[in-house]
Amino acid sequence: MDIQQQHRFHLHQKVTVMVNRYEVFADDGQGEPGPLVAFVEQKRMTFKEQVTLYTDAGKQSVLAAFRARKVIDLASAYDVTDGEGRQIGVFGKKFGQSLLRSTWQLDQPGTPSVTVTERNETIALFRRLWDFLPWVGDIPFPWKYHFDFLRDDTVVATFDKKTRFRDHYVLTVSDETLDRRLLLAQAVALDALQSR
Repeated sequence: MDIQQQHRFHLHQKVTVMVNRYEVFADDGQGEPGPLVAFVEQKRMTFKEQVTLYTDAGKQSVLAAFRARKVIDLASAYDVTDGEGRQIGVFGKKFGQSLLRSTWQLDQPGTPSVTVTERNETIALFRRLWDFLPWVGDIPFPWKYHFDFLRDDTVVATFDKKTRFRDHYVLTVSDETLDRRLLLAQAVALDALQSR
């Protein structure tokens, strides 16, 4: 399957004891998950984040990977590489803007930068308060939250949370030029690195 031709992906997270597991599916054409296109197991509590997206659960072939440039840096950039280790892009959190609502910058060579930001500022602020409340912050946030990928003022992709308590998302891409591997890496990071 040529993932570059796909316009919608479903990302599901499964929490296990030692790792966060993600499965990414192409859309089946009916708005439901179809074939598996990426499989990720992210180790918890690592000092320098490195995440590999495999093409299947057997982890024999690498689709893409991202790695933090610095150890435990709230504004670190993440280099994204293809299966051969060649760089295909960079993303990083904009720390100052993210104090109010999570904001990232996504850069792909040869194309203008894309800003990835939480769509609803009120929900973003509420999520931050939720995390600080004693005992409550340990309960999964019950409201859906979404991200827009913006080039200037144009939405080129969206990342929508589909369920309240489970981490199921839909990535919809409307820009043909954006590398799907780079977008899938950013999508995984939006969940895996959100609290950093």
